[in-house]
Amino acid sequence: MQVGANVPNVTFKTRVRDEAVGGPNPFRWQDMSSDDYFKGKRVILFSLPGAFTPTCSTYQLPGFEDNFAKFQELGVDDIYCMSVNDSFVMNKWAEGQGINNVKVIPDGSGEFTRKVGMLVRKDNLGFGLRSWRYAAIIDNGVVQAWFEEPGLADNHGEDPYGESAPENLLNYLTAANVETAA
Repeated sequence: MQVGANVPNVTFKTRVRDEAVGGPNPFRWQDMSSDDYFKGKRVILFSLPGAFTPTCSTYQLPGFEDNFAKFQELGVDDIYCMSVNDSFVMNKWAEGQGINNVKVIPDGSGEFTRKVGMLVRKDNLGFGLRSWRYAAIIDNGVVQAWFEEPGLADNHGEDPYGESAPENLLNYLTAANVETAA
């Protein structure tokens, strides 16, 4: 993915709570498009190899959640966490992490991830196809800044983390705001 590129147009299969469904599991399917997530707002999208995995659960997701107000002060409307996991997994992970501000996007079939060039094999970990770790600042569906972990490769022996860390994006946005104010 390159700065200036439009995000790919895909449909995400999500599960949303709907009390009208009733019963012990009041959720229904809802299709969400790329436009639903990215059109008309400035957002951060970060993607990771899998829900419930150590780096994602210990650092990346909590870091974006804990810094949500700071990102808003810097002009970010929403923060999205994407993974090549289904909606059931993403929703349960967000619930287990106590996430209130970051919204999860399930890319269950990996279509969005493939179209942005970040779909990799993680067979060495028993994961199959997953996302390489990255983050982006997206304004009205257009990539404004891209933060990709080094070493993009199938079956990479490590899980690099730093470029897509919330602290790195905060530093970038703070510097950009200082430049615009000057």
